[in-house]
Amino acid sequence: MTRFAFDIEDDTATGRGLRLTTLLLAGEQTKHISLDVATGSGGDAVQLEPGRERVVVMFRGQVKVVVDGRDLGIAGGRDSVFTRAADAVYLPPDATASLVGDESAEGHFVAAIAGAEAGERSPGNARIIPSASHSEVTAGRDLWERTVRTILGPKDAASRLLVGETIHSALGTWSSFPPHRHDRESHDEVRLEEVYLYRVDPSNGFGVQLRYDTDTGAEEARIVRDGDVATIPRGFHPVAAMPGHRLYYLWIMAGEGRELRPYLDPRYRWLDEQP
Repeated sequence: MTRFAFDIEDDTATGRGLRLTTLLLAGEQTKHISLDVATGSGGDAVQLEPGRERVVVMFRGQVKVVVDGRDLGIAGGRDSVFTRAADAVYLPPDATASLVGDESAEGHFVAAIAGAEAGERSPGNARIIPSASHSEVTAGRDLWERTVRTILGPKDAASRLLVGETIHSALGTWSSFPPHRHDRESHDEVRLEEVYLYRVDPSNGFGVQLRYDTDTGAEEARIVRDGDVATIPRGFHPVAAMPGHRLYYLWIMAGEGRELRPYLDPRYRWLDEQP
């Protein structure tokens, strides 16, 4: 697990300004996926050089997006990942981009930058992905109900990345449930690794990330806190929030295909099938 504190009020007060923090480097804990978080204030600029396909998800605040010298407009517009959807930015591997903190907006910005090397599929064009275009559904029910927003899905123009957000509907509930996996190649699955980046509300709480593999018998349980990252290279991976707290995670997938075709643990499929 990797931990990163998002709140930068103290940093801006002391004049430290822009921060770009690398949470994951592809080739270390993951094969394909890299992940950075940028934080800054009005006028601060994040420079992104060519090399990887990227999706920038605005967690907080607004930025002006300039790609290859072309102004694409303003992306962002929420105060918290728990309040509503926000814009994202898609960047193909050959793009040079600048994300400049909007000086007309109050407060700082926080942006998650997911990346992967291009696959066989052609990348899409650089663009802002407006929040209104996200595919939003309610998944599960009862103690495992959550909202799932697909930001960059299988039908969207991209080479390898799939990106979205999951927000628990209530306090102390489960998600990624019934447990599923997507790390084997078959008619039931597409081989994809995944990364979760968590937020917890209130931020002093925690969740529990489970990972288990029925093929090998491996089992693992980890506490995850606000700002933690979990890598999921294989196996089933349900997650639960502690009582009194709500959980959010940005999910990033990349692998050998661009299909959302999870395989449910057969022992627990009945939870989705019963009326």
